[in-house]
Amino acid sequence: MNYFALVIFDPVERLDYWIRRRIRMCYLKQWRKPRTRIRNLIKLGVPERLAISIGLSSKGYYRLAKTKAMQMGLSNRWLKEQGLVSLKDQWVKCRYPNG
Repeated sequence: MNYFALVIFDPVERLDYWIRRRIRMCYLKQWRKPRTRIRNLIKLGVPERLAISIGLSSKGYYRLAKTKAMQMGLSNRWLKEQGLVSLKDQWVKCRYPNG
């Protein structure tokens, strides 16, 4: 991280966004069947109508990972609770160590 602290903030933020989207995509792939997708999204607090639209969609995993339902269910806060370390937060800590 010390090496990358020399770069500007924008690439770090875009990389952090890409990683989160990729993780959401992996969860979708793990929930292969539509019924499983719908059930898990509803458990995560997504409204039933949105969960059904994602579960029955024939779009690709990466495209679905950007949808509102996935952003609501697998929010940044939820991903952080699961143990995901934010590159953006690490960059800020490294760049500005005194706060």
